[in-house]
Amino acid sequence: LRYATTTGMSAEEVHKLGLDRVAELSARADAIFKVQGMTKGTVAERMRALGKDPRFLYPNTDAGKEKLIAELNAQMQAMQARLPEAFGRLPKAKVEIRRVPADIEDGATGGYYQIPALDGSRPGAYYINLRDTAENPSWTLPTLTYHEASPGHHHQIALAQEATGIPRLRRLPAYSVYTEGWGLYAEQLADEMGVYENDPWGRLGYLQSYMFRAARLVADTGLHHYRWTREQGIAYYNETLGTPEPSNITEIERYWADSTGRRNTGFILPDEKLVEGFCRCLPSESFARPSVEGVGNRIELARGMPAQICALREVLPQQAVGILI
Repeated sequence: LRYATTTGMSAEEVHKLGLDRVAELSARADAIFKVQGMTKGTVAERMRALGKDPRFLYPNTDAGKEKLIAELNAQMQAMQARLPEAFGRLPKAKVEIRRVPADIEDGATGGYYQIPALDGSRPGAYYINLRDTAENPSWTLPTLTYHEASPGHHHQIALAQEATGIPRLRRLPAYSVYTEGWGLYAEQLADEMGVYENDPWGRLGYLQSYMFRAARLVADTGLHHYRWTREQGIAYYNETLGTPEPSNITEIERYWADSTGRRNTGFILPDEKLVEGFCRCLPSESFARPSVEGVGNRIELARGMPAQICALREVLPQQAVGILI
């Protein structure tokens, strides 16, 4: 657990952190549902009902899957066109959206990112699992794109790979707690940029995605510290998230088979700690304007680092922390 989180947090603390975050995010989702006239049932039950709404489903056909990929590309291009609003530098490496290969999609997660080749011979890739389009209603897709591609993993990892003057270790995604913290920050950044201003369903997708990350803290420590059974883990996801049960089974079985915690406990670092901690580790001249751009540039300049560096800012001068990173 110490290796995965780069902190001294106990399993009990990680478990409680996940539960607290799920409760807070559920309350935010409940408020949106009520405004939209969906008042009956738990948040998970309402999420599940929304996930079955035909308005948001793609046909589970080749044509339907092609349409889904095309709309994801359009979302990504729209966000990339706006990235200069938030960042002074953009990665040179491109990112492509691809389907998870059919021969592995039954056991694969819903989406994941593949880093570009260090020599530039291969772009980054965001893979989405289209084994059944019913698992991917349209309101859930934007935030996943922002997390995995831009301004998420691709933006941060590709820029780190292209950096000069730092050790190779810090050019690679060696610290899950940092890269996943960045992914959460990217999801919030997209929200702050107004992408859901007139899209309450998309905002619910954002909140469900964030709940999913928080629930991973609960499920991982539940399985490996509190000795939950496989069935208990699946039931927790079904009752908490409202995501399709086949997806929940895939996720819980992945965690069940991996006792290292590296897949899930990297989500301990909330986006506000990235902003408050990593930014303070860098000199103010790291960015030009005191705006969203400034925050993004300061975090991006930090590259990957352990979460404990954040805590050091409270006991060491800023200059000393700057030397460490």
